[in-house]
Amino acid sequence: MNAASLEATLALWASSLREVKTRIRPLFTQDRVARSAGAFLDGLLGPERRKTGWMRAEAAGDRGPWRQQAILGRGRWEADSLRDIVRDYALETLADRDAVLVLDETGFLKQGKASCGVARQYTGSAGKITNCQIGVFAAYVSQHGHALIDRTLYLPKVWAEDRVRRLAAHVPEAVRFATKPKLALTMIERALTAGVPFAWVTADSIYGVGEIEMKLRQLGKGYVLGVNANSQFNSWDKQPAVTGTAETIAHALAPSAWQRLSAGAGTQGARLYDWAYLELADLEADAFNPELRGTWTRGC
Repeated sequence: MNAASLEATLALWASSLREVKTRIRPLFTQDRVARSAGAFLDGLLGPERRKTGWMRAEAAGDRGPWRQQAILGRGRWEADSLRDIVRDYALETLADRDAVLVLDETGFLKQGKASCGVARQYTGSAGKITNCQIGVFAAYVSQHGHALIDRTLYLPKVWAEDRVRRLAAHVPEAVRFATKPKLALTMIERALTAGVPFAWVTADSIYGVGEIEMKLRQLGKGYVLGVNANSQFNSWDKQPAVTGTAETIAHALAPSAWQRLSAGAGTQGARLYDWAYLELADLEADAFNPELRGTWTRGC
């Protein structure tokens, strides 16, 4: 990249960042709080490798982290309104009727027990059961790019049923225990209510066969959901006949039934996976929603 192109790119980034700050300004009732929020955003995008409160404060020229900590703790503003602003901002560029809504979770390693929702639980980010918080996320993926558009903190039962911990962490009274699939369903419904265009939903085995699958049939949305090796499948009026667990069905397939595809580049090169597809049954859309027409094919 030559000097002129670099300057143009930096100018575009700076302009876009100013626009973002303008969009979120109505969330804050006071200018000083809005400035602190802007400084917080600058810090997250800055070059510091660790984004601690002190390091962000130093980058912002503050004498301590209190102003930026107030944004996350003492400040009164609607985080869900910010979520909606981010979603609408992303859709201005990414919206596509054939887009995919991707549901997944990630863990945030934490020490202690005071942070809201923290508990010993499994997280893929560590590959084990450890002390962490879990967030469920919805990403919007289209031919134009991808972005996160929704998020929800998972509140384990030990937290949801502990009034003392709830009060100390300021958990809203309306928040109750909900499974991760239930949280994902809420985000799907929220996207539909907001008019987010998408044709497909995909998620891993935590969100697989069950309530989410049935809801997506009712909505007329296509889906690719992960399942466990012991999940049972049976075909109806399809050849070849399919019956058994996902594991036994996969082992019985001939090598020629598999196709190797890349899921994108990783740190060690292309992330290659083997895929095979078997049709299970033809489903009439109006059997799940009388307002829908057409035939859906369920497969594995």
